[in-house]
Amino acid sequence: MVSFKAFALLSVISSLAVAVPVRREVPQEHSHEPILTKVRQSLNLNNPDKIQDPVFALLGDAAAKAGAGDITDLACLQQAVADQAFTNAKAAGDLDGMVNALIFRAIERNTGGVGVKSALCTQTAKNPEVAALTQHQDPASDGAAATNKAITLELAKQIASIGGNPLDAIKSGTFAPGNKNDSTGKGNSCDDANDPNGCIFTQNLLVPDATDDEINAAVAGISSSGSSTDDDADCSESKF
Repeated sequence: MVSFKAFALLSVISSLAVAVPVRREVPQEHSHEPILTKVRQSLNLNNPDKIQDPVFALLGDAAAKAGAGDITDLACLQQAVADQAFTNAKAAGDLDGMVNALIFRAIERNTGGVGVKSALCTQTAKNPEVAALTQHQDPASDGAAATNKAITLELAKQIASIGGNPLDAIKSGTFAPGNKNDSTGKGNSCDDANDPNGCIFTQNLLVPDATDDEINAAVAGISSSGSSTDDDADCSESKF
């Protein structure tokens, strides 16, 4: 069941979609719902920038502005959410929260159409683990396969450096490429706020950017600055 707060948030986003006549992809901001949920929990522990909800960071600028709080550089809203969530989770000793903040930073942000790249943040995050990352790009955009693979491998390194399972980096992946000539903006995405497990996972729509072997090779030799839990200790096989 959707909570009143979630319902109100969805209503705001829906009204923005009607009120602002901008061309955009079919929505996908709730595709990675469990990651969004965990980041929301971490962010709410201390939210000095008054960001309304992490989901706004995955929207295009026109809609994101309504929930950005004190963040004025909308290209950096996703980084700001991840950075604060990571800081809060680290202070709480919450490794899972830290990992999800890093994954959130790497998730694709919605843009104005299929094949359109999202702008990169030019500010530096407070946490070096977050600063090392950027978001996935639309899989139909030029050079996306190589770009997104590099992002996933870097994410795996950062996750490994804090004691998490580097194969969780695969969860940041996006969908199969859509058709750039599709004027409807419909790619191969999904968007379901009522699926707590994330529709990109339950509908098997995620396209892994790298293999388990490639990730394990990328993180070889990286020493953890934290202690891994029993759940995170086995990095030999992904859960997909």
